[in-house]
Parts: sequence; structure tokens; C-alpha cells
Amino acid sequence: MEKPYILHMLTTEKNLSPFDVNMAQDAGWQVTMPYLNVAESEVQGLIQDAIFSRGPVGVKRTACFIGGRDPETAVKMLEIAKAAMVPPFQISVLADPSGAFTTAAAMVAAAERELKSKFGAELTGKKVLVLAGTGPVGQIAAVLCAKAGCEVTILGRQREKSERVAKVCNAFFGAGKTEIQGEANDRIGDLLPQAEVIFATGAAGIQLLGADQLQAASRLRVAADVNAVPPPGIFGVDPLADGAPIAASLSGAVGIGALAIGNIKYRTHQRLLSQMRESASALYLHFDQAFSLARELAVNKR
Repeated sequence: MEKPYILHMLTTEKNLSPFDVNMAQDAGWQVTMPYLNVAESEVQGLIQDAIFSRGPVGVKRTACFIGGRDPETAVKMLEIAKAAMVPPFQISVLADPSGAFTTAAAMVAAAERELKSKFGAELTGKKVLVLAGTGPVGQIAAVLCAKAGCEVTILGRQREKSERVAKVCNAFFGAGKTEIQGEANDRIGDLLPQAEVIFATGAAGIQLLGADQLQAASRLRVAADVNAVPPPGIFGVDPLADGAPIAASLSGAVGIGALAIGNIKYRTHQRLLSQMRESASALYLHFDQAFSLARELAVNKR
């Protein structure tokens, strides 16, 4: 009898996300085993229990998913998991805390597509504002843009927190090669006239950019919003918008809504889970690999 496909699902939270479980099952993982309230110090033991218990054949039908809520913790746990492997006993690992990695990847990939298709422009070199950028999705969107060569500023309610988060993004996620800036929301008026791409990554039901502010963004090309709950995070960007012109924009900017972003996020997430199940060798996947895949999927909207 063939051994089942087992996905060990680790989270630092008291509950595992039902979304992640559904995605894993739909991607062909037959057993999705939850591990709750997992500390970093426990990851090595859990991984080695998983790899040594199934033999050379079964280990190829085994993988690990790391969830939780904090991007930095998730990446650290992935690195611990990778270091715990003992060849030839190795399994694939995917980190995607709160879906932040795949969501950010989808949003940035969609924006890049619209820049190319509507304006004949590249993402590299663009001035990017990330509204409510201190959260998980905002952090990773900022990192992906900065690594792609953008000039990125994250905005938040408190300048001290924004600066602290920007430093973590640069030192940890950007490996010292990025120069993301952190500012308070009260600086938005100074930054809008130069912004070419704006991402709204705030909580549901909170508008972060109004009509008057859109009109002040005289160089804006693309605005993307992850909020699907009214009111939209960016005025005039419908959740279904997929490159539609924003009526309030004087610069001819186009909008990308939460459901359009979600379509790419869903396909990216599912493909990464499927890749782990299908690969003959161990894969270690986080926001970089998610972005690479999302770029491909953004062009093909199906």
C-alpha cells in the first residue's frame, strides 16, 4: 500500500488557519496534521521526528507548512527546519504566515503587470508607498518592491514603529541590501506627489486613501488594495477591479482590488503546496519563491 501524503502544519497560534488546511487538502495532501503554539525551540525536534519515521520512500511524501502571524518568526522557523534535515532524509517546507507571503507576492506581481501593460513601464526604479505597511502583508510587499529596485516607504500611525519595522525588513528580509524607509501617516501629504505605486495593506473596512489624496498623487500609475470590506482602502478601487481606471485619479492611474489580488494569491498558494508534493527533491519556499511564481500567474489571469 502506498504511503499517504502527510503535511505537518506548524503554527505559533492557538488555532491553525482553516484556509491553510483547505488549501493543503485541495492541493492533494491527504493528511494535514496540526501542531499548535509551536515555539522556535521545538521546530528541530518536530522536523526530525517527521523525517526519520517514514524511510526513503515515505519521506518523499512528507512536507511541512509554517503558518502563524509573524513573518520574521516564520522565516526563522523555516531556517531552523532546513538546518534540521539529515540527507537523504529531507522534506520540503513552505512558510506563509497569515497568507502574508502569497498575498504580498500577488499584489506586487499584479502591480508590475499593470505597469507593463498599461504604461509600458518596469517596476524597477518606481517610488512606492505602502499604507499601513507595518503589518505582515505590508512588510513583505515593501521587501519585494525594494529587492526589485524600488524606492519604498512604509507608512503607519507611529513613526517610531514604522522606522523599527523598516529596519527589520532591511536587516532581516532584505539581508542588508534594501533601504526601505519608515514614516508616520502625517507625512503622506509630502510623499503623495512623487508616489508612482501605492499599496493599501490595512485592516478591513478602513479607508487609507481618500479622493482628495488620490488627486494629489500626480504621478500615480497603479494603486492596489487588499481590503474587500467596504469602504475600500483606496477610494474608487472596487474589490473586483483588475486594472480598471480609478475615476478620481488625475494621473490616469489604474486600480487592483482585493478579489483580483486574491485570485493570484490563491493560485500561487495552491501551486506552492502542489510543488512540494510533486518535487523529487526538498524545496524551501517563502516570499521570494511566492513572488517568482506570482509573476508568472499574474500574466495568465486564469
